[in-house]
Amino acid sequence: MSGFLGAGKTTIILNLIKSLQAQNNTTTTTTTTTATPAAAAVADEPYRVALLKNEFGDVEIDSQLARETNITVSEMLNGCVCCVLVGQMQNALVEMREKFNPHRIIVETSGSAFPAPIAWQIRDMEPLGFALDAIVTVVDALNFQGYADTSFTAKLQAQYTDLIVLNKAELVSERALDLLVDRVCELNPDTPRVIARNGHVSPELMFGLDSKAATGARTVEDAHHSDHHHQEREVDIITVIRPRDSPPISHTPASLATALASLPKDDIYRIKGMLLLTTGSALDGDSNLAWHLVNHAFGRSTIQPLHQYSSENSVRLTVMGVGLSVHCACTVRKSKLHWE
Repeated sequence: MSGFLGAGKTTIILNLIKSLQAQNNTTTTTTTTTATPAAAAVADEPYRVALLKNEFGDVEIDSQLARETNITVSEMLNGCVCCVLVGQMQNALVEMREKFNPHRIIVETSGSAFPAPIAWQIRDMEPLGFALDAIVTVVDALNFQGYADTSFTAKLQAQYTDLIVLNKAELVSERALDLLVDRVCELNPDTPRVIARNGHVSPELMFGLDSKAATGARTVEDAHHSDHHHQEREVDIITVIRPRDSPPISHTPASLATALASLPKDDIYRIKGMLLLTTGSALDGDSNLAWHLVNHAFGRSTIQPLHQYSSENSVRLTVMGVGLSVHCACTVRKSKLHWE
C-alpha cells in the first residue's frame, strides 16, 4: 500500500484488519467461490495478517499504533523501501513468513516511496513462494490537490497502482471530491477508484486484484537504478529526541493539539511520535505524566494514550515537511516544547 505523507494508509490497514478479524469470527464454514480470505481460512484456523512497515526516521509511531491493536508488525526504518532499503525487504518478508506463518502480508511503504520498484522486488520473489496481489495507492482527498503539483512522487503513486483509494472523503464537499476525481483521472484514467470515508474500505475491494501494475521492469537491479535521493529532495525530515531526565514539557493533550493546529500545514506536513504529556489536574494535586501517541498531518492531529510503550526519552518525534531548516526553530518555540 502506497500513498503520500498523511494520506491515511495506516488507518485504512488497521480498519481492514479489524474487518478481516470480524469476518473470521462470524463467518460459517460454508464454502463459496466468493469467500473472502478470512472466510476461506475460518474452517481450519484463524486468518493471520502481518504488517511490514517502512517509516521515515527512526520513530515507529504507526507500528506502535498497530501493536496497540495486537497486530504483528515489522519495521524498516531510516530509508525508503523502493531504493535505499532494496534487498532488506526480501529478508524481512522471508523472516515474517518463517516466524509468523501469515496467510497474507501487507507492505505499507513510506510516504515518498515509488510503487514500481517495490512491485519488481516482490515479483522477483515468486520462486520463494511470494505473489504480489495488488498495488493500492491511498490518495488524500483533503490535501492531494495542494501537494500534487510539487510532488513527483505523489503523482507516480497515483499512476503505478492497481487500485486508487480516495480517502478522507468525509472531510471534503461533493464538488471538491468531483474535482479530485477529475485530477486523478488526468494522471491515471484507467485504474479503478473507490471512495473511503473515515478510513474504511471493504476487504473484498482490496484483495484478489491480480496485480497488473508496473510490469514493465522485473528485476531488483532495475530498482537500484531509481533515484536514491528523491525523498531528500521532496521531504525534509527531522527527528527530535528529548531525554527523560530533562524537565517535563508543560503540555496536556488539549494544549498540544491547540499548538499543533497553529503550524503552517503547507510546510509542516507531518509530526508523529511518542511523548509524555501531563494528565489530570495540577490544581487538584492529581496531575501525572502519561505516554501519548501524536499523529499530526496537514493541520489535523490525533493524540491518544499509549498503554504498551516505555522509553528512556520523554519526547521522540519525527517532523516532516519542506523548508524545515527555516521552520524548525519557529515551530518548537510556537509549540512551547523547548527542543533547541
